Amino acid sequence: MKKLILIPLSLGVAACSSNGSEDTAPEPSALVKIETVGTAAIADTMTIYGEVERGGASQAVLAAPVEATVVEIVAPPGSAVGAGDLVARLRASPASAAELARAGADADAAGKAYARAVRLRSDGLASDAEVETARAAADGSAALSRSLRQRQSALMLRAPHAGFVDSVGASPGDLIQPGAAVATIARGDGLRARFGISPAVAAQLTRGAAIEIEPGGGLPSFHAAVESVSPVADQQSKLATLIVRIPPSAHLASGTPLSARLQLGAAERGVTVAYAALLDDAGQPFVFAVRSGKAHRQDVVMGASDGKRVAIAKGLKPGDQIVVEGNAALEDGVKVRTK
Repeated sequence: MKKLILIPLSLGVAACSSNGSEDTAPEPSALVKIETVGTAAIADTMTIYGEVERGGASQAVLAAPVEATVVEIVAPPGSAVGAGDLVARLRASPASAAELARAGADADAAGKAYARAVRLRSDGLASDAEVETARAAADGSAALSRSLRQRQSALMLRAPHAGFVDSVGASPGDLIQPGAAVATIARGDGLRARFGISPAVAAQLTRGAAIEIEPGGGLPSFHAAVESVSPVADQQSKLATLIVRIPPSAHLASGTPLSARLQLGAAERGVTVAYAALLDDAGQPFVFAVRSGKAHRQDVVMGASDGKRVAIAKGLKPGDQIVVEGNAALEDGVKVRTK
């Protein structure tokens, strides 16, 4: 008879429990950057858009004196120049060179014809009228030749006064006709910018109001004063016009697009947060506040904004921790870790 071997059930259960256990998965967390809420003075501002312009009286046009080829643009748009500085270098075209040679030959022949008429008159073989006709022809030919020589000697286009290169209308290698504009030079004190603005806001502004201008393209922002404001709206854009004088140190060319920040009221001190901290849910602004290592949605009431920071009228207090980077993918209650 075979004997039955009984294995204690408790051992088998223990073995199964030991081999089948699973490690507890770590709680997921999000990598964020946080900011401590503080207070600051902030004023409501609005962003307006415009571009640099200059009046014609402040510009000088550098034109091709004869048909020529552009060899080099020495000073590109926006370059500061002094009186006499080289802006562009041209070379007379083959047609211009031939015209000068022809004019020189004509002047030489006319001069010889006049000298012959004078000799014939002294011998009684020519009349005074014939001599006068020869003299007029010689003078005209000489003047044309002299003019062409002067114009061809002016192929180095230089700034007539100090200022900035406002625009360049040709490129190296271009064949340009006589009188064609190659570049325009603007006086530094003639620089202005034109902005479009809501007529309601324009009516509140006065001459001399401060405005912060941002040229973009890596150029630094600067402050300027309102020169004039017209509350009358343009028929097409429905915007009023704001004119600002640009300081010479800005080194901007006409047509440069600009944005500007305009303060609409007095600054008031209160709780403020970085604009990047704010999110929106169907028109309800909120932030993620960090408490006990987790992000929690916190609805807020916004106040004035300068485009970089926003005043918070309700929902936060100084010392609160809020997420300012990495908040777009957060959910309420998610554990966070800081960068």
